[in-house]
Formats: sequence, C-alpha cells, structure tokens
Amino acid sequence: MPDLLEDLSALVRVPSCAFSGFPREPVHEAAEITRALFAAVGAQSRLLPIDGGEPAVVAELGAGERHVVLYSHYDVQPAGDLDAWTTSPFEPTIRDGRLYGRGAADDKSGIVMHLGALRAMTRLLGDVPLRVTALIEGEEECGGPLPDYVLAHPAMVDADAMVVADVGNRSLGEPTLVTALRGVVDATVEVRTLPHPAHSGMFGGPAPDALLALIRILDTLRDEAGDTTVLSGYPWEGAPVDEQQYRADLGVAPDAQLLGTGPLADRLVTKPAVNVIGLDAPPVHGAINAVIPVARAKVSLRIPPATDPGTAMAALCEHLRQAAPWGVDVVVTPGEEGRGCALETQGPAYAAARWALGAAYGREASEAGEGGSIPLVAAIMEVAPRTEILLMGAEDPGAAIHAPNESVDIAELESMIVAETLFLLRLAETV
Repeated sequence: MPDLLEDLSALVRVPSCAFSGFPREPVHEAAEITRALFAAVGAQSRLLPIDGGEPAVVAELGAGERHVVLYSHYDVQPAGDLDAWTTSPFEPTIRDGRLYGRGAADDKSGIVMHLGALRAMTRLLGDVPLRVTALIEGEEECGGPLPDYVLAHPAMVDADAMVVADVGNRSLGEPTLVTALRGVVDATVEVRTLPHPAHSGMFGGPAPDALLALIRILDTLRDEAGDTTVLSGYPWEGAPVDEQQYRADLGVAPDAQLLGTGPLADRLVTKPAVNVIGLDAPPVHGAINAVIPVARAKVSLRIPPATDPGTAMAALCEHLRQAAPWGVDVVVTPGEEGRGCALETQGPAYAAARWALGAAYGREASEAGEGGSIPLVAAIMEVAPRTEILLMGAEDPGAAIHAPNESVDIAELESMIVAETLFLLRLAETV
C-alpha cells in the first residue's frame, strides 16, 4: 500500500482534465504515467490513439484460458471553486484515513486498484495466471469517443469478464456489485423574445421577458411532488436505499424534504431524474432594469436503465418545445446521449466476484443500482455479449466525486485491491 499510495499521489498531482478549453499537456502526462506504471508490472503497455480523442492506455500481461479486461480512466473533472477545497485539489493530502485530491477516487483509485491486484499476483506467484488487458480511458468525464472505438473494435473487450472500477460500495465496509446504471441525455433550450434589451419602465409589461419564459419552461420539468414529468420509470428490484445514510451522504437535515414519490431506490435508479445543469442569463451583479431578450439553459435527464436514449432525447426536446409560453421563439438543441444498462449477474465471473468480495470483507456482497452513467458499458453489452461486466470499486458515498474535497478511503481501497486479486485468482481457478 505505501508504494500504491505514492503512485496514486503521482497521478493526482496531474490536473488531467480533458474537457475543451483545458490544456492537453497534463492529460498526456497522466496517460504516460499510467502507461509506465503498468509497464513496471511487466505488462506490454502502450498508448492507443483514439480518433477524435485522447489516447487510451492498453496494457497486456499474463497467460491462461481466461481473459479479463480491467477498466478505469485517467481523466478527471475540473477542480471547480478552489476556495471550496480545504487543501489544493492537485496536491494529494492524507488526513483521517483518506487521500484527498481531484481524481483520488474518480477514477485514479481504479487505476491503482488494478495495479495493486496485478502486483499482488506477480509478487506472490511470479506471474499472472490468466490473460489480463488493462484498458484505461482518457476522456470518460467529458464523453470521449472510446465507446465508438469499442463498437468498431469488439475484439478489444471480448473476454470472460470485465471489471469496471468506476463505482463504489454502498457504504464503507459493505462490498457492493453495481448491477444497473441509468442512462443520460441532455439538451440546450434557448428562448428569444426581443431583438435587444428593452427598458423595463418604458416597455415592461406587454414585452415578453425571455428569462421569465425560460423559467416557465423549466418549471414544467418536475411536478408539485418533485417527480420528473418527462418519461416514466419502473420499480427497482434490487437492494433498498437507506434514507438516513442517503441524507448523511448528501449533507441535508434529517427533516429536509426530498423530491419525488415512491421508494428512494426507485427515485435513484429506475425513475427518470431531470436537472438544470447550466444557465445563461444576466448575472445579479451589474443587473440593469431591462426586459431580457434572450436566455438559455442546459437540461440533463437521467433515464431508467432500460430506456432507449434516442427515445428519451426526443421526449425531452419535445417537452421543452411544447412547454414554451406566450408564443415565444424556442430553439432546442440535442446534446449528448448515454445508454443505461441492467447487467446479467448469473455467470461464473459473478460467482467468483461474490466469493472474492465476501472473502476480502468478511461479509456477503450486496447488489445495488446507481444513478450515474458509463456509456462504455452499453457499448460492450452490444458488441461483446459474452463478456460478464462487473462494476465494483473504491468510490464510497463519502468520496465527494465531482465535488470539492474529493477523496478515497485508504482502507477501502486496500480491501478492494484484495477483493480484485482474489477475484482474478478465483476466475483463473487457482484458489
């Protein structure tokens, strides 16, 4: 673990944000560090060019009848508001048993989890008793082209199993297999009402305000109870969600109202959830008394695992158009689509994973759904149906991924490394 924490720290120090407008050099530096780390384990490690995107790291080692792909990603979310961080986001800091820094959990912990398992096997056995391919993406956070590459090169992910280490346990010390993911679509809605701002005293009243029209549109996306009005869902059949723990993880008061109706797990996994994730409008500071002529918002819709994203996108865009009040001019532009998934969990890899997680944690693994989206998973399901996909990792609810003060619990990361090592050995039928 000391060596692995040094490696994780080296990765966290690199601000490898692949979003447009951020420098490319740190992204490429993180790719090269990742490549070198796998090469040091004895893997044939290379950078794989991806048309239209950043390179993926591909590392291959071991031999045997079984083949397993190990996935994570080396790119990270932007740091956001630096004043909200207790310590610098790209200076890894250990306190209270956690390593803090942007990407420490999402998803550089996944890289280290795979490295730890491979090092354990090579140090204990001298080799890796099955064929392993590590696939480390460079643009997962911003929706890069790797899923399209996989669709065109299915042999890359055609394996007995694939471990996607970009999730986490339901709580610290509770081993969890994530077996369902919501999909996601987004669209931008723009309202134009006037050719230019108009004095609110001289023209206000009859003149349509673009921001007010936009607010009316956005208000239709949820009903009075807070349920999303675009699409419908279905009951979740997996493990329930502990509301008290959810509130603690979210950081809200025990009596604060939560949105929506029905079981909490349904609202988090199998029902749609809409959010306004961006807004272009005049800021409060410097605001003038004028009727606003144009306003714009970006709307994100998380969709149930079984919902077709094309159908969801059409429903979202049509809803935004139909909700326009007062005959205003509305332009809706479709954005990104990501398919959700519900995984088959009855194969030999799942049996090995349940045993390994139980052995590593001393308790039976649970199965849970997750509201996040990993588009690559849907691509693998389409082109490599025999591959058992296992979603497990060290991103616990307290990791604050995508938020200030992101961190990974060191003990949890160690337990997941032990679990993955045991899983690989079990699948290779050596334990």
